[in-house]
Amino acid sequence: MQLKIMPKKKRLSAGRVPLILFLCQTISALEVPLDPKLLEDLVQPPTITHQSPKDYIIDPRENIVIQCEAKGKPPPSFSWTRNGTHFDIDKDPLVTMKPDSGTLIINIMSEGKAETYEGVYQCTARNERGAAISNNIVIRPSRSPLWTKEKLEPITLQNGQPLVLPCRPPIGLPPAIIFWMDNSFQRLPQSERVSQGLNGDLYFSNVLPEDTREDYICYARFNHTQTIQQKQPISLKVISVDELNDTIAANLSDTEFYGAKSSRERPPTFLTPEGNASHKEELRGNVLSLECIAEGLPTPLIYWIKEDGTLPTNRTVYRNFQKTLQIIQVSEADSGNYQCIAKNALGAIHHTISVTVKAAPYWIMAPQNLVLSPGEDGTLICRANGNPKPRISWLTNGVPIEIAPDDPSRRIDGDTIIFSNVQERSSAVYQCNASNEYGYLLANAFVNVLAEPPRILTSANTLYQVIANRPAFLDCAFFGSPLPTIEWFKGAKGSALHEDIYVFHENGTLEIPVAQKDNTGTYTCVARNKLGTAKNEVHVEVKDPTRIIEQPEYAVVQRGSTVSFECRVKHDHTLIATVTWLKDNGELPNDERFTVAKDHLVVTDVRDDDGGTYTCVANTTLDDVSASAVLSVVDVPNPPFDLELTSQLDTSVQLSWTPGDDNNSPITKFIIEYEDAMHEAGLWHHQAEVSGTQTTAQLKLSPYVNYSFRVMAENSIGRSLPSEASEQYQTKAAEPDKNPTAVEGLGSEPDNLVITWKPLNGFESNGPGLQYKVSWRQKDGDDEWTSVVVANVSKYIVSGTPTFVPYLIKVQALNVVGFAPEPAVVMGHSGEDLPMVAPGNVRVNVVNSTLAEVHWDPVPLKSIRGHLQGYRIYYWKAQSSSQRNRRHIEKKILTFQGSKTHGMLPGLEPFSHYTLNVRVVNGKGEGPASPDRAFSTPEGVPSAPSSLKIVNPTLDSLTLEWDPPSHPNGLLTEYTLKYQPINSTHELGPLIDLKIPANKTRWTLKNLNFSTRYKFYFYAQTSVGPGSQITEEAVTTVDEAMASRQVDIATQGWFIGLMCAVALLILILLIVCFIRRNKGGKYPVKEKEDAHADPEIQPMKEDDGTFGEYRLFSFVSSASF
Repeated sequence: MQLKIMPKKKRLSAGRVPLILFLCQTISALEVPLDPKLLEDLVQPPTITHQSPKDYIIDPRENIVIQCEAKGKPPPSFSWTRNGTHFDIDKDPLVTMKPDSGTLIINIMSEGKAETYEGVYQCTARNERGAAISNNIVIRPSRSPLWTKEKLEPITLQNGQPLVLPCRPPIGLPPAIIFWMDNSFQRLPQSERVSQGLNGDLYFSNVLPEDTREDYICYARFNHTQTIQQKQPISLKVISVDELNDTIAANLSDTEFYGAKSSRERPPTFLTPEGNASHKEELRGNVLSLECIAEGLPTPLIYWIKEDGTLPTNRTVYRNFQKTLQIIQVSEADSGNYQCIAKNALGAIHHTISVTVKAAPYWIMAPQNLVLSPGEDGTLICRANGNPKPRISWLTNGVPIEIAPDDPSRRIDGDTIIFSNVQERSSAVYQCNASNEYGYLLANAFVNVLAEPPRILTSANTLYQVIANRPAFLDCAFFGSPLPTIEWFKGAKGSALHEDIYVFHENGTLEIPVAQKDNTGTYTCVARNKLGTAKNEVHVEVKDPTRIIEQPEYAVVQRGSTVSFECRVKHDHTLIATVTWLKDNGELPNDERFTVAKDHLVVTDVRDDDGGTYTCVANTTLDDVSASAVLSVVDVPNPPFDLELTSQLDTSVQLSWTPGDDNNSPITKFIIEYEDAMHEAGLWHHQAEVSGTQTTAQLKLSPYVNYSFRVMAENSIGRSLPSEASEQYQTKAAEPDKNPTAVEGLGSEPDNLVITWKPLNGFESNGPGLQYKVSWRQKDGDDEWTSVVVANVSKYIVSGTPTFVPYLIKVQALNVVGFAPEPAVVMGHSGEDLPMVAPGNVRVNVVNSTLAEVHWDPVPLKSIRGHLQGYRIYYWKAQSSSQRNRRHIEKKILTFQGSKTHGMLPGLEPFSHYTLNVRVVNGKGEGPASPDRAFSTPEGVPSAPSSLKIVNPTLDSLTLEWDPPSHPNGLLTEYTLKYQPINSTHELGPLIDLKIPANKTRWTLKNLNFSTRYKFYFYAQTSVGPGSQITEEAVTTVDEAMASRQVDIATQGWFIGLMCAVALLILILLIVCFIRRNKGGKYPVKEKEDAHADPEIQPMKEDDGTFGEYRLFSFVSSASF
């Protein structure tokens, strides 16, 4: 039975493949379990662990170190062969072996030469179980020979001819790296025309005069010895045909001459390789390098194809301006015909390279160590491939198996050794050698026959903490020979676990595919073979998974603002969770603007480089979860730049620009502005807008403007700063294309006409010398136009005009180039004068006590002598006898717009005498007043009495005093007094109504209840009706006899205390009642005074002009009224 521990799985779901494969790789590397206590007891044949490379090039200036390290139990001893014979290191004082190692150190630094120790070395590591051998290690010292001395003649060459400068470096070990430089150690520039070949030569497809120089130097660098060797400089002179003829005549005897050919253009020919076809061999795994360099004029270009196939995309590299094709990690499939094509304008040629890929031996299956128990069977397989097919040979303990001691338990079958019924004496180290003409492979594999009872190598009572709903792997690393069987149990008395729920691995591991809370507990692993039994307990705890219950969300913020990302985590209460924030999978910037709190990350003053992916990672010792959100930092765009004016015409220009960064918010439009440096320097005006996808705009221009342009970009966040101004562009002058606007004709005096207009600005002038041609004539006449040309002003006054006559007016712009188009004609009027006639037949109709309607006849239009503005009514109240000595009369004015012949006078006082007159109004002012008309308003209801006081309260009477209403609005007929008592609970008693003559201002109420509060309602009346009321309250006095009877009680202390308590309670009740009364309380009668509206004033309809504009004037009277 084979004892090698392999994790061969009996049942495995797809979701767990990667983890189990990892376990397989780990365990398959264990030839014998590496438990230290186990290794102390187990014997093991030697294994080579480290050795020098097969082809070992040494530095002759340093000591030679040939490595050979091995392990085994007992520790192996080491020996060496050199060139196939035993190398006795004890006889050479320069050679020592490191302690507990097979590594040789040859001290050539003090004496000796490296060449003395060239040869083929092989190390053998041996113990009682067998012998392992190293590869054949070929030791060679590195070499960096000098160039051979040679005389290099100068080269003279006709312009356009091809040239190859040979390098031919000395053969070193390892081969040198070739490059061309000048005397200043500057690399010579290379191109499609001039390049270095794989052999180190410098190829010119055609030479040019600038190739002339005297220091073309080929250098060879030997990296192993860190030396550089230099070839003699080569001189090259490139001349024209005429110069060439002169040079030939003068120097033909001592100058190498290249060039019987002319410098005319020619199709390509190959400089390397030669001919139409060639062959190339390469070894599998190397880099295949194919080269084609061609000459021609113009310089040819090189192309590559593979006949009957395609070039491998991921492994193909072009170098040296496509003159070299490289295929990395070449394989047998890359064999075939490759064609290089050289092409210029005059033709093309091709060269076919037949590639054959050979292969040194490579492993298909290298032999692996075997650990067997007595009586078991096993196999060693050594399988390799190559081109040609490698030969397989076996050795045992370093000796060819054909001459090794016979072992009845083994049988060789080609590349396989079959072992049957092995015994302890069968232990040995076997070597497999696979070789062909391109190399060899050597592998050691031991057969170790052991008899061991089971041992469990996993630590006892190991605690496995796992996350719910994830797989759990319980280790049971074991060793035994024969290979033990493994069983798992749960709990102290549990039965063996079965495969319906669990997965068993042959390395002893128990897998719980989806761990749940009920999987918590103790598990026992039992290992058995015929030599004994071993067991081990492990413990499982299943924890709740860590979850992010509030994840960060995608955010778009403007530069300079603040953003917050949330990350709330829920985890198993027995675990400690840590939350880490990452930006773009790296650490957060070390910046105080980033603040990490318990559940969120805050970034203040956001910058452009803060944009990216923010990840919240929640970690426990068992699991981790993460959630990410993207932060996009947006802002207004950066200003456009690189403004350029093209297609410059008299009336248009094309403006182009380069957009600035849109700062993560697409540009929606560009705004173009212009500055007129000639007329309004420093002032920018809107020119045009274009979509955010455009970077050019065709702009219409006006004449005689010195333009500069700037561009602003706009996105959803806002508008960028303006770009830098473009260059200035001045357009030619032209006649004006428009005339002044807002042309008007109005007289300022009765005998003039003032013509005004809004002048053109400098931008609109279209040229120098801006003036205006002003023309006018009477509308209702046959006069010709009168014209005058004025400077760049905004008005012209025509004098000596009739009063208020209509005129036709026009104003035309002109400059030094010409006139603007014919202007539009507008109508104006000469100056107005005051109206001459007053309105007649003025009539007044009194509607009610506060409203009157006035009618009048219109005045003749000719007498208005201007634009009719409307009619104005002056009215005033007649003064009483007490006021007649006053000199100021308060007059009110109402203006009625337009041609109305009637109007309403609101807000009159009832029972009053008024006087009015009417005047017509034009733009100059008012006309004469109509004769005064007097009218009177009827009575109305009075206002409330001016005051009401209660005086002289007695036990059963109260006296009321009052002042009459300030506005009686008629003759008072009587007063009405209403009153009612208020009891101790603030309820109102019966209401008593009393009429009082109008000439009274005092009244006494008798037979009232003592110590009682009364409420009074008092108002005046005219014949029209009652006016507004005034209210008051009063209390009658206390009965003195009753008070005297209470003297004796009142002097008692207990009574005083009781009364104080009652008084306090009453005070509280009074406050409450006072509050309730102010809110309405239980009073059935309204305490608020009724604001009686004038019953004679009815609601007005919407203003139809009947009510004019109201004004109040105070006039000084010249006589007493």
